[in-house]
Parts: sequence; structure tokens; C-alpha cells
Amino acid sequence: MKDRILLIYPPSPVMNREDRCQQPTDDLVVIPPLPPMDLLYMASVARLADFEPFVKDYSLNNQTIDDLIKDIKQINPKIIVFNAASTTLKNDMAILDPVKERFNNIITIAKGAHFSFLAKEAMNEFKNLDIAISGEVEETLFDILSGKNLSDIKGITYRINNEIIQNEKRPFIEDLDKIPYPARDLIDNSIYKRPDTNEVQAVIKVSRGCPYHCFFCLATPVSGSKVRTRSADNIMGEIKECYEKYGIKNFIFWSDLFNFDHQWVKELCNKIIDSGLKITFSTNTRADSADIETAKLMKKAGCSLVSIGIESGSELLLNKMGKKITKKEIINTVKLFKSLGIKIYGYYVLGLPWETEETFRETFEFAKKLNTEYVSFYTATALVGSRFYDFVKENNLGELNFDKPYYYPSVNTFQLSKERVFELHKYAIKHYYARAGYIFMMLFKIRSLNEFVNYFKAGLRVLFRK
Repeated sequence: MKDRILLIYPPSPVMNREDRCQQPTDDLVVIPPLPPMDLLYMASVARLADFEPFVKDYSLNNQTIDDLIKDIKQINPKIIVFNAASTTLKNDMAILDPVKERFNNIITIAKGAHFSFLAKEAMNEFKNLDIAISGEVEETLFDILSGKNLSDIKGITYRINNEIIQNEKRPFIEDLDKIPYPARDLIDNSIYKRPDTNEVQAVIKVSRGCPYHCFFCLATPVSGSKVRTRSADNIMGEIKECYEKYGIKNFIFWSDLFNFDHQWVKELCNKIIDSGLKITFSTNTRADSADIETAKLMKKAGCSLVSIGIESGSELLLNKMGKKITKKEIINTVKLFKSLGIKIYGYYVLGLPWETEETFRETFEFAKKLNTEYVSFYTATALVGSRFYDFVKENNLGELNFDKPYYYPSVNTFQLSKERVFELHKYAIKHYYARAGYIFMMLFKIRSLNEFVNYFKAGLRVLFRK
């Protein structure tokens, strides 16, 4: 019988646990829980190493450590790998002691962005963690499962005889086509749905890396400054597998920066069009990287929504955070996608160190002017590994708070308290979505009763959230 490996999200808050995000979804309006893509990729790698993988997300449906213990008894895995985020680290690591107390021979492995920066510290604090994986996980996990000597495996921190050893970093994976497709057969794909239409959707990771290294963002620290894309043929193979095997026709094309290489975007879109598959997809774009020709092709291929990191309506803050875009470029990009009937999800961040009452008003008025279909007003969260995190330490902006990341501010600004930023955050959300002009715009765009019900439920969440 093959050795077994259990890959999990711990009994912890429901989160988007992608390394650059680490964001809970309970307090967000239009972001649904996403499939555990990192676990599914690791499961495929485990199969290549001749392990039998099992995937479980214990954060869904309020499952507990007792549920995990019960599954371990039934599955009898040799190894447990779990995703741990900086924002929920203690909750995530709480599984270690009860697991080791009952099953002391199980090898415990943690992965996540946190271990790219503070692996030794985590190993010192959590004595029952055997191995921490830093950086991209696929090649590293394969080496571990293949029985390679730990001292020869790049990208891990481990302990031997109570000594913590940190190996050299592993280079980024250059050829992403070599990574096997995620093992979607190990989860119930039907529970991951578009928040507007309630149709099943899948996440397809199409590229990694971003050259811009914004002040608050982990994309560059965890994925590098070089944009590495999968080939259009490789992506099409995964789209067809989802379409033909699982009946999935809606996709999120997940990337750190989708439209960096216009020729690559055009090639992918043309292959989707030529395939004859009728799909929809959402993705992201920078405000200074959109052009009408590429946008039209995206629309023809099925693009229904783009997310744009607008971040602020203050030129001062845009410059301070290193965004390298202007308000004029943002306005033009929003107009471009609106003219094509592609919906827009605008991201804003409130509470960076230079935030004031005035910069908040600039941002809120700018958001109303742009009037995108969806917005998220995130509160600034100083994730471990970001330039923001280092800045907080250097400038004594208060003790970091990760109780409600992205919802409740993690630190004070130079002029505003965390409490004041939180009040401004709640004001922005409620007053943006409660505008008569916004409500009429969205009612006009609704195409089915199902959509109406989903928008109505989201509206109630906005109005009655605390």
C-alpha cells in the first residue's frame, strides 16, 4: 500500500490562503471562499512521488481539531502538510500539539509565506513542527516525499536532535508548465461558486511574479519580480479538463499581474476563442497596462470582470506606496473596460501610515466617481515580508494586530488611530453600496432572479455588518 499524505487547511478562520493575500473572506462582501489550490497542486506532486494524497479544508463548515484527529485515525497518513498564514498563525499551529500527542510518528510540515521570512522563529515557537517550507512549494515537497536527504533540499527549515537548520533558498520555478494540473478530483468543486450568479467556478493559476513591489503587497517578495507565465497551450489543457471532466465553465485566471505581456494575453485569448468553448473568466489588470485591442480580445474570449488595484484617490498615497500609476491612468482604464461591458472590481486600501482624514475623503470621492460594480475597501494589513511590515517596525506605529486582517486595521497611521481608520472603513463600505445611483446601476445589469437574490443578500451583509 502506498504511503499517505494529508494536505489541509487547519480548523481556523475561512481564508483565501494564497501566499500574497492571506485574507479572511467572512468580512468581505463579494469575495467567496476559493478552492485550496496550493493543496491541490501539492496533491498532484504527491502522486508523482507515489504517495496517496487526501485534501481537507477544515476551515469550512466550522470543523474542529477533533474532526482532524478523527480523519487522521481513518486515513493513517505518514505526513501532514498544512498551510499557515501570518494573520492566523497561532490558530493554524494549534493543531500541532494534539496531533503529535496522539500520533507522534507523523511528520508535520507547514507551508506559507510566513516561512519565507520567519521560519526559524516559527520553528522555535512551535516545537512540534518538523519542517517548514519556504518559497514555492511544488519542487520542495517532491524532494521531501522522494526521500531526498533533508540537508540536500533547498527551501526548507527543519530540526534534527533539537537543532534548527535552515537550508539555502530554492530558486523560483522557471518553467511553470512542468507543474502538474491541480488534483481537482480530491475536492467537491460544486461548493466554490461565483458570488453573483452562483455558478460553479474554478481558479486557474496562469502566472507568477510582479515587478512593481508595492509597499503593502507580498506578490514580489513571495513570487519574484519576473513575471513567469504558463504557456497558452498548457492553460488551455487545464481549461478543457475543467470543462469536460467537471462541467466548469466559469474561471478566475489567478495571477500577480495578468496583462503584463500583451502578446501572451492575446495568444491565450485567441486559443480560447478558437477552441469554441463558451466560458467566462475574471482576472486582474494594472491601470497602466490596459489597451483597447487587448481588452476587446479579452471580452471576446469570455472576460466578464477585471479587478484593478486602484488603492487610493490620493496622488500622495499612490506615490508613497510605490504604485507607479496616476489617477488619470486609473480613470482611463475604468472607462475602457466599462465601454466594453466588462465589470470592474476596484480594490482600495485604507490606513497606510500616511493616511489622513483628507486622503480618505479623496479616496472615497474618487471611488464614487469611478463607480465600479464592486469595491473592497481593505484596511491596511502589514503582512510579514512586506515593506509595510518593516516600516511599522522601524517607525513604531504600534503593536501589530491581526485579529481581523483587512477588516480591522493592523496599526495606527501617523495621524489616525486604528479605531478611527476602522470607522472610516465602515463608512466607506456602507455609503458606497447604499447610494441610489449605484443601486439603480446594478439593478439595470441584473440578468436573472438568481443574480438578484445574490445581490440582495450581499446588500444585507453590507447594511447590517458591525
